[in-house]
Amino acid sequence: MAQVLDRPPVRPVAETPAASRRTTAGRLTLPTLLTLTAIVTVVPFAAMVLVAFAPPSGQTFPDALNPANFTLENFSKVLSSSDIPRWTVNSLLYSLVSVALVLLFAAMAGYAFAKKKFPGREIMFWAFLATLMVPFQATLIPSYILVAKLDWVDSYWGLIVPTLANSQAVFLMRQFILQLPDELFEAAEIDGAPEWRIFTMIVLPLVRPVLATLGIFVFLWHWNDFLWPLVIGQSGKMQTLTVGLATLQGQAVPINQLMAGATITVVPSLLVFGLLQRYLTDSIAMSGLKA
Repeated sequence: MAQVLDRPPVRPVAETPAASRRTTAGRLTLPTLLTLTAIVTVVPFAAMVLVAFAPPSGQTFPDALNPANFTLENFSKVLSSSDIPRWTVNSLLYSLVSVALVLLFAAMAGYAFAKKKFPGREIMFWAFLATLMVPFQATLIPSYILVAKLDWVDSYWGLIVPTLANSQAVFLMRQFILQLPDELFEAAEIDGAPEWRIFTMIVLPLVRPVLATLGIFVFLWHWNDFLWPLVIGQSGKMQTLTVGLATLQGQAVPINQLMAGATITVVPSLLVFGLLQRYLTDSIAMSGLKA
């Protein structure tokens, strides 16, 4: 014991100049990479907005950079000369209704797979999860045949219903609900609360952050979806914004008006993300989406 107490304190190993330079370089490299990534991401969006506000003569740079020439003429023309208001309504219905139903079904399925015990639960869950490995293009033709048999082609039913079984949303909800303490559900069952009351009064309030996070992702998936709306929406009145803007490219529409239409499509996505960003950070802080 005396030998241990008499032992001199261990001095920290001094950092060599080479190691110090490597640490400094690492600290400088990460912000530089993040800045370059942000610039590469923002530049196309900024170019789209500048061309959208530029006059017809300012279709190229640097003409589009002059703020004195900015005008709303392109937006008024594209809104009055095309079906963009109708396409916007279709996109909003497709996205918002899908978000509400996907979150409801994913929450119910996630709760059942996480906290309920029934025969074949694990097999059913992993079989459902295995559908993530099947590309959407492989199921496109069978899905279309089924929708055609139901006479849902060129209708909101055919546009929305086939997209509601979201295995990724179910998986995330199950992983989040698994972290909830079982004592909450046992106490509710002892008090005689029915299953629907347990789901609405306990599960939904506790999973609100992950619901908001999934809501952002599901909204963006449906808002930017192109292939399925293109296949189902066979008439102009059922086209979404993504499909409608693609059809405008073949109609000799000026590039300024196309950029104005594209700018309009970005606004709802920014609004949804801005409104639900707080819940996104809350869900990450609660480690609900931890790998």
